[in-house]
Amino acid sequence: MLAEIKGLNEECGVFGVWGHEDAAQMTYYGLHSLQHRGQEGTGIVVSDGDKLKVTKGLGLVTEVYGATQMKELTGKAAIGHVRYSTSGGGGYENVQPLLFRSQSGSLALAHNGNLVNANALKHQLEGQGSIFQTTSDTEVLAHLMRRSGYFSLEDRVKNSLSMLKGAYAFLMMTENQLMAALDPLGMRPLSLGRIGDAWVIASETCAFDVVGAEYVREVEPGELLIIDDNGLRSERFSSSMDRAICSMEYIYFARPDSNVDQLNIHSVRKRLGKQLAKETAIDADIVTGVPDSSISAAIGFAEETGIPYELGLIKNRYVGRTFIQPSQELREQGVKMKLSPVRGIVEGKRVVMVDDSIVRGTTSRRIVQMLRQAGAKEVHVRISSPPIISPCYYGIDTSTSSELIASSKSIDEICELIGADSLSYLSVDGMIEAVGRKDSGANCGHCLACFTGNYPTEIYTDTSLPHEKERMGSHHSVQGANS
Repeated sequence: MLAEIKGLNEECGVFGVWGHEDAAQMTYYGLHSLQHRGQEGTGIVVSDGDKLKVTKGLGLVTEVYGATQMKELTGKAAIGHVRYSTSGGGGYENVQPLLFRSQSGSLALAHNGNLVNANALKHQLEGQGSIFQTTSDTEVLAHLMRRSGYFSLEDRVKNSLSMLKGAYAFLMMTENQLMAALDPLGMRPLSLGRIGDAWVIASETCAFDVVGAEYVREVEPGELLIIDDNGLRSERFSSSMDRAICSMEYIYFARPDSNVDQLNIHSVRKRLGKQLAKETAIDADIVTGVPDSSISAAIGFAEETGIPYELGLIKNRYVGRTFIQPSQELREQGVKMKLSPVRGIVEGKRVVMVDDSIVRGTTSRRIVQMLRQAGAKEVHVRISSPPIISPCYYGIDTSTSSELIASSKSIDEICELIGADSLSYLSVDGMIEAVGRKDSGANCGHCLACFTGNYPTEIYTDTSLPHEKERMGSHHSVQGANS
């Protein structure tokens, strides 16, 4: 679906490489393949072994990095980031990687996810003298590391990571080390690959295909990978827990050609569509998917029902980002600019419109209206996920229940509001079965919070932080990394 219109956006994507003479160029292509995870800003930090150099800016990967900038980014190691602002808002100062310089060396940080206890930690750190240079929760980790009483960098990193709550996939780089860490619940995807003697880390495996790297394995929840000239080694900063990977990675966020925890996204979405058809079959003439993330589910729905799949909606790929505005009026105008119904396909037909989710409902209403204006006799909406009833605090921009139509309205009421002839969602159990994860435990390997309201971590609503203050207070005060 159209993320900027619908109001469902992933926070960012990260990419890193160690031991390659064209590290910056490889990172450029890796970030380009992850552009769907964030379009507001991007940055690359490169290490030549002696110092870290950074280039970043607001805009797309192709807009920020020109020939001059890339020529200056020389070195054998790099980390990069594409950003969609949820925590901390937009602005150049929040574009990652964040780079911190001190007398003992430099540190670059790139983060995918959201820390639910960031405000509480900031409150304590500021009380101890830290001065924050950004409004991004990513900066919290740098200040925790500087105030840690441990001597070695690895111990400081592990101790600091253990204080964080929420979803995070971190890439960290100094002049002579690259580190990667995944939160104890593994809520965000992060994979390890190789190209020759070089190591590559990325939010999605599609980046490996683009740069010619070979997939090695997933970064494990609670794991810290350390890569340097001596090779790769693994440490743990947290004990193993029941994994709770974000369900929306499978439903919506990840590219169809990516594998998330060894499950191909296109195949998963086809199974979601098949399961949706089993649960919500309807008599119709054609099935169509809302481009792009719903097409796989629509194909699965069509295969299961035997109803022909058709391209009833076409996406205009040449509309720039400039129209993306927060007002609802412009969001609805944006639907017209981004999508067009194919009259010759839908006219006089009973149409099943498959989409991956409904957030506010306004986009769905507009698409249903467009299909009717193009002559569709009936429009039956089928959603390849359960209703989103609860806000996400882990890096998706649905932070309040008021933004979510399913939190206050029944399915019948939503159906009436979007103007469909019928509306059905996939069940939670059906979604879990269709994804096909083998994990046991309460969450079956998924974070289901947006569908059930049951959050896999504590949720902090203010700056209070019981149990953490005592742990932080035992560390010696150290001059902040941003001073």
